[in-house]
Amino acid sequence: MSGQLNIAIVGAGIGGLALAAALATRGHDVRVFDRFDAPAPVGSGLVIQPVGQRVLHKLGIGHAVEELGQKLFRMLGTEAAQDRVVLDVTYDAPALPLFGLAIHRAALFSCLLDAARRAGANLIAGQEVTTAASGYVETAQDRHGPFDLIVDASGAGSVLSPIKARGLGYGALWATVDWPEDTDLPMDELRQRYKQARHMVGVLPIGQMDHQKNTQKAAIFWSLPARDYNVWRARGLAQWKKEAAVLWPDFTPFTSQIEHVDQMTMARYAHGTLLRPYTRDVVFIGDAAHRASPQLGQGANMALLDAWSLAQAVGSANGDMAKAARSYAQARRWHVQAYQAMSKAFTPMYQSNSRILPVLRDRVLAPMAMHPRMRRMLTRLVCGDLLPPAQ
Repeated sequence: MSGQLNIAIVGAGIGGLALAAALATRGHDVRVFDRFDAPAPVGSGLVIQPVGQRVLHKLGIGHAVEELGQKLFRMLGTEAAQDRVVLDVTYDAPALPLFGLAIHRAALFSCLLDAARRAGANLIAGQEVTTAASGYVETAQDRHGPFDLIVDASGAGSVLSPIKARGLGYGALWATVDWPEDTDLPMDELRQRYKQARHMVGVLPIGQMDHQKNTQKAAIFWSLPARDYNVWRARGLAQWKKEAAVLWPDFTPFTSQIEHVDQMTMARYAHGTLLRPYTRDVVFIGDAAHRASPQLGQGANMALLDAWSLAQAVGSANGDMAKAARSYAQARRWHVQAYQAMSKAFTPMYQSNSRILPVLRDRVLAPMAMHPRMRRMLTRLVCGDLLPPAQ
């Protein structure tokens, strides 16, 4: 490595903060630009898979994140009409205590923000980047630079990324609630319930928000066509709770905590991938480089893997940032493309208006998934290392 580099990161999300921590630890001058007056997470719960956990441990915050999150050892989905198991993925691995780590975004964000600050990264809040070119980033307030490297980690709302993502027909309503005392659902499993592919409801235990408030939380979600959000609001909570109780009675202790429609946040999804995640001026990571539905639970993991791979590429490029961008793209290429393709294939089986795909899912794929070899493959798929995360 040829000395200290000046690096700008646009966006203080999961990928941006992970990259800031990794690069600042290596002695670089890192500035993170965020449009909010105070950096803050957006969203509810997520699952950090083993590949993402390894990045967090390399950043020195793996144990801190584990203390806040909830370990998951199984993902179980049942079809409502006949109470048939149609998804059953475990983290079983001989001699390897693998697990998914479910956590609220705010808790993960707090750990990553602390890591970036400890490493010496400089966070510049309230500065929305509008353009980035020739080593400079511009905001409404000022022009910053010059930088040796500019990275766009500003997520699905990026104004810098040339990605052309296609909006998906279905999204989901999300909320964070307390884990109820009157539930028999296990706290170490993600549970989902399906009615064909038109309805999907789930409960994700996500641990606690911080060390001071030792209250166990759950993220709940309800699949919904993106165009129907306003219709759902107009129908009111009573109608929704009644429908949810019929679909899945075990969901009632969670929905009883929802008292206003604004407690449920609508998440809309899109699918798209940059074939080349960099230009002459900017390198793209996370949702600025690739977007998909959360069906495989890989979004946060992809951002973490992108961040770590780019940090490694910068470290071995001897100051040549064009080389670093190419190395990063090559390292992540096949893993990203494979998981994007699988997400695109799996999503309509769980979120669509299709009548045929749910039958294929329940009557063909579910029985096949019970075979030991297929179960091992599904475990690797969920863990995030069915293919090597970096070449």
